[in-house]
Amino acid sequence: MDLAEIDASGHGLQYYCKCIVHKSQLLEGQKDVYLLETDAILPRKEQLGPRPGQFYLLRRSVSGVEYGRPISVYHSEEHIDAQTGLKVVKLQFLILKKGRGTEELASLLPGDEMQIIGPLGNGFALPDDMPAGTGSTASAGNPQICIVGGGIGIAPVACLAESLPDKSYDFFACFKSKSYALEHIRAANLTVTTDDGSEGIRGMLNAALTAEVIRAKGYKAIFACGPLPMLSYLKDLALETGVRCYVSMEARMLCGVGACLGCTIPTNDGNARVCRDGPVFDATRIIFEKPVPKRKPLLKDTIPDTSVKIAGVKFVNPVIAASGTFGFGQNYRGITNVNVLGGIVGKGVTLEARLGNSGQRIIEVAAGNINSIGLQNPGIRAFIEEELPAMLALKPVAIANLAGSDLESYTEGAALLDKTAIPMIELNISCPNVKAGGQAWGLNPDKAKECVAAVRKATRKPLMVKLSPNAPDIVAVALACVEAGADALSLINTISAVSIDIERARPVFDNVRAGLCGPAIKPIALRMVYDVASAVRKLSSFNHIPIVGMGGIASWQDAVEFIMAGASAVQVGSAKFSNPTVMEEIITGIATFMKSHGYRTIDDMVGAAIV
Repeated sequence: MDLAEIDASGHGLQYYCKCIVHKSQLLEGQKDVYLLETDAILPRKEQLGPRPGQFYLLRRSVSGVEYGRPISVYHSEEHIDAQTGLKVVKLQFLILKKGRGTEELASLLPGDEMQIIGPLGNGFALPDDMPAGTGSTASAGNPQICIVGGGIGIAPVACLAESLPDKSYDFFACFKSKSYALEHIRAANLTVTTDDGSEGIRGMLNAALTAEVIRAKGYKAIFACGPLPMLSYLKDLALETGVRCYVSMEARMLCGVGACLGCTIPTNDGNARVCRDGPVFDATRIIFEKPVPKRKPLLKDTIPDTSVKIAGVKFVNPVIAASGTFGFGQNYRGITNVNVLGGIVGKGVTLEARLGNSGQRIIEVAAGNINSIGLQNPGIRAFIEEELPAMLALKPVAIANLAGSDLESYTEGAALLDKTAIPMIELNISCPNVKAGGQAWGLNPDKAKECVAAVRKATRKPLMVKLSPNAPDIVAVALACVEAGADALSLINTISAVSIDIERARPVFDNVRAGLCGPAIKPIALRMVYDVASAVRKLSSFNHIPIVGMGGIASWQDAVEFIMAGASAVQVGSAKFSNPTVMEEIITGIATFMKSHGYRTIDDMVGAAIV
């Protein structure tokens, strides 16, 4: 029965509900696999519990992620509640902690609440000529059914095995190290393989299951779930032996019910939705993509070089504190180890002191904040006298962020900074050009070029130009800055945004528009870094200036993405407000990733994803 069909009252057979967690525990011998148990009270009598191979979308009720994660059912039991007469389904799931959503699920405790949608998908079904009671030729002791589970993929096939008569199937369980979740398996023959040889046969599935084994055993059908290379291998075996093979696929999902078309995979019949057409498919229909070869890790004693050079200035690592989020380097001392950073960009300074914007200045929004500070600062002269000495005394490279309102204020400020020991200037061209009706210098290639050229003449310091994401064509602006003499580019600044106070029926900020930053802008920033880096690479080698990426970076994975998109270094901003040690974690994470993936230098990674 298609669970999307409606019952007699016009309701769907699937359901959404909030459940209380009854059990949440790390499986014995595992570092990142958890058993999660809950009860779901079916809202209407007509609704159904899950079939083997089906899944639910799970999400913690108080969550930092937007969407549920598709998790296959590992075990289920049903009973009728004596008081309500409604069906209650006990559901067990195996959670592999690997991302934000699964980390949240793995951290649930008994008594916590989570949201579930399901049961979803088509599940496993025996072929018509193999009813459940005849899966084994008992007299010969040779089951016709072969079940294969790999890693966390053990869950749905263990659920299938539990639904079949004892000893009516053979079961192959493959793990990296040590086995788990086999307590419901009642196979005629259970074969375990482990990559490290800690249990069973040493090796992967091909060490235990081959075409010769399939023919010798006389299997009629294979049911499997696990890593894609394993499923692709089983497809090849099925084609070679003529045995039917059904595999459970996975994909990133939004809706889970077939509406958004976001979870498609390629098949011989065109794109198929994993959530609705699957997750169980005939393996011979699936077009498996060839895996990207993995890089070999560095040798044990090899330490990756995380240093980078930006416009001739050496940074011990590519992690820089972004302007406007770190003061002048002193604010976070004692809270985080400031001296391990690659660099610090000071608060934006202007020729004369500024009081900044009036009214409310910050609000929190989903995955970030909107701010309207207004370049409050003591002025360049006060910065040079009062802040710069302490900033230069720190180990990270000190960078002055220069802002202005007209060419005169920019050039005079640059000339003053030129006389100091500051190693580098970051030129903020997101400031309004007062002589051009208030439009920011960085929105127009010609105006950006004019500003950069003027400042270039006023200072010999390395000049890194900070680009505005609000430009209609940020690539054109970037190339204009290169032509005008920029030594490096940094991007992006905050994105123009608006918030409304619904109680006052007025904009939250006095200036109406303010700057959006935080994780919400990361994909946009990454796209702009990718586009600018791709364009700069097409210039003559003389103009191949470095790029520093920023915008929503909150983890070492984010930083690696920016580097692979073409950034030689990254700046971290608002993430420090929620996690003061985030930059230390990013520095360590980058080095660990480089070692495990065979990158000797940062340059080896820069632009690796540009195609």
